[in-house]
Amino acid sequence: MSELGLNTVSFAGRVASSSQFKATYAEGMGLVEETAAYLDGPGRAAAKVLPRMASVLYAAESMRLTTRLMQMASWLLLQRAVNNGEMSREQVLSEKSKVRLDGFNVDKNAPGWGDLPEGFRDLIERSLRLQNRIALLDREIYRPADQEIVPDNENSVQAQLNLLRTAFNAS
Repeated sequence: MSELGLNTVSFAGRVASSSQFKATYAEGMGLVEETAAYLDGPGRAAAKVLPRMASVLYAAESMRLTTRLMQMASWLLLQRAVNNGEMSREQVLSEKSKVRLDGFNVDKNAPGWGDLPEGFRDLIERSLRLQNRIALLDREIYRPADQEIVPDNENSVQAQLNLLRTAFNAS
């Protein structure tokens, strides 16, 4: 098993400096700009005519949305800096500890959610999807080097065999 781990290739490390990362970076920074333009323009106008409950929810969600986007932008900028040789991995690890890529979840069942403007809800959805992708990439890139990688297929096959043994031995 450890021999298998030594031969494992880190795709996340390669993705972090690839065209895929550049696309993710562009998407993230574009979403920041698009959200700022929306909140300053059409979103401001739409928020003025919302029912009271939706208006309060809009204010709270817009703060969560901008916070989420700023956290992702910080991570993307740090990753770009390490990719460009502007910062060492150790410097990025120190700075990235200040970045939150989890939390800021959304309660779509909250009163007033359905009254929020569709464009605003779309920005929230897109930011959540991007946040999940960035968080996954972050876990893969910055996983401790000594953490053993066990292929999922071995775990699931062994788990299924164990379940079968248990089921047939128990009867």
